[in-house]
Amino acid sequence: MFLAARREVQDAVESALDALDLPTDDLGIEEPPDDVDAILASSVAFRLAGEVGAAPPEVAADIAAEIDPADYEYVGDVTTQGPYLNFLPSDAYFAATLEAAQDDEYGRLDPKGTSVAVEHTSANPTGPVHVGRARNPIIGDALANVLDFAGYDVDRHYYVNDAGRQMAVFTWAYETFDESDLPEPERDRAEYDMVRYYRRGNTFLDEAPEDEVEAAEAEIQSIMQGLEAGDEETYERVSEVVDTVLGGMRECLARLPAEFDEFVKETRFMRNGATDDLVDRLQDLDEAVYEEDAWQLDLPDIDKNLVFLRSDGTSLYATRDLAHHEWKFDNYDRAVTVLGEDHKLQAEQVRTTLDLLGHDTEPLDQVLYSYVNLPEGKMSTREGTGIDLDDLLDEAIDRAREEVEDRLEDRLRNDDLDPEDVERIAHQVGIGAVRYDIVSKQPAKAITFEWDRALDFEAQSAPYVQYVHARACGILDEAREAGHAVPAPADLDADALDTPEARQLLATIARFPAVIEDAAADHHPHVVATYTREFAEAFNAFYRECPVLDADAETRDARLALVAAARHTVGNALGVLGVAAPESM
Repeated sequence: MFLAARREVQDAVESALDALDLPTDDLGIEEPPDDVDAILASSVAFRLAGEVGAAPPEVAADIAAEIDPADYEYVGDVTTQGPYLNFLPSDAYFAATLEAAQDDEYGRLDPKGTSVAVEHTSANPTGPVHVGRARNPIIGDALANVLDFAGYDVDRHYYVNDAGRQMAVFTWAYETFDESDLPEPERDRAEYDMVRYYRRGNTFLDEAPEDEVEAAEAEIQSIMQGLEAGDEETYERVSEVVDTVLGGMRECLARLPAEFDEFVKETRFMRNGATDDLVDRLQDLDEAVYEEDAWQLDLPDIDKNLVFLRSDGTSLYATRDLAHHEWKFDNYDRAVTVLGEDHKLQAEQVRTTLDLLGHDTEPLDQVLYSYVNLPEGKMSTREGTGIDLDDLLDEAIDRAREEVEDRLEDRLRNDDLDPEDVERIAHQVGIGAVRYDIVSKQPAKAITFEWDRALDFEAQSAPYVQYVHARACGILDEAREAGHAVPAPADLDADALDTPEARQLLATIARFPAVIEDAAADHHPHVVATYTREFAEAFNAFYRECPVLDADAETRDARLALVAAARHTVGNALGVLGVAAPESM
């Protein structure tokens, strides 16, 4: 109902300004501070004070006098507080919220008829997913979920680098070295098995005699040129390595979970002629220069040239990525790419080059994020010395299991948890803690993952929010066991929810669809996480002050409906973030 109320407030302020013959270009609609008893406010009096020639509080009073709350369904009253107009909710606002939130899908917005390709992760298939890069699939998956929940038609893409030098080195190493020369794999999964060849190959190229390295480099170059020429045998050789490693990486990402609709390979755009066509058009641009044995673009306002063709006729990652983006523009209304901060220059080059090629780049959004560190410091994988995402998830589950087992004796619910239940909750809480702690921060801010904070059941963490969902499920389960059902929507009575805590919880529930809308518009999934913390505080205040099953029948039924609404809201919010919503903890 918040979205509907916001539209009403916008109409009310605009109509009042029209009546006073004042400009309506900036209405100043905003959410007030927590200590203000209103759902929306307007600061428009600040802007108009100079034009009117009166103090802002006087202007606010004049505007408020032009608004009749009776003309609106969800505006109960309009008050002023100094220069601010405050809009209080009507009883209908709370009643409509309580009814709407009985839907399991509460918060999902209407279809927009707009297709979006969300590309994220896209880690080179050279070995296990590294924890430092874990922010990409977590942010990318949450952002895709947000857009989907906001009504967009979303496809989740993983762009596979299967054509660069790294994959040529990997293919050569896989075909050259014998497994008996390799160490034991760290895990029994494909990417851990295969990465041994890649590491052995890099060591060889760094340390072997010069003549042997030259021979190896010749074979590596042959693989790269074979891919460029569209040689089917070369493509099959490289694909065997790429697909095997990628299969293991997908198993790791599925633990988060992060699933994909399509794995888009670089070689697609080499094999279908798109890259060659793009090179021809790039060479025709005024900005194209041939320098240092390569074709480059001297891009305006960017310090570093974009190299798009080597002297031997082979293209580069950037060239193929440009063809990839043109394919996105042909097939989707919008394109979102989640990139690490070290790709900022690449992102600027891609956008500028697409502009030069005549594309409208407004539908392209590039979300940049800083990397995740552990307290021990920065991590690196080329020499196999870093920490893999699997390690982080295993540790999270182990720590969560210990926490759950420590709390078994203090549980209020009488549902006995068997070892299988404990293991399920450990996975939900442990992996949820990792995802939530990472997605809850603004992407551009560097973060250090800390166990004590992420797994703190009492602080503003994933377990703290997950426990709200479990507590709501417990209340509803106890009600069913006692023979009390949640009233049908037609029988709901929001008037019985007259305590400040119940009203505050309802007001928080009402905001959820607007939170989804704003998160989707700004591509900021972290605002959903912020909302869940605020929601948890509102629910816990309600739980402390408003007994449900011990209340009189009318109040009990209304509060049961509110608990059901709360369960749907927090469950869907956690789902959007990709965090499990346990029914018991």
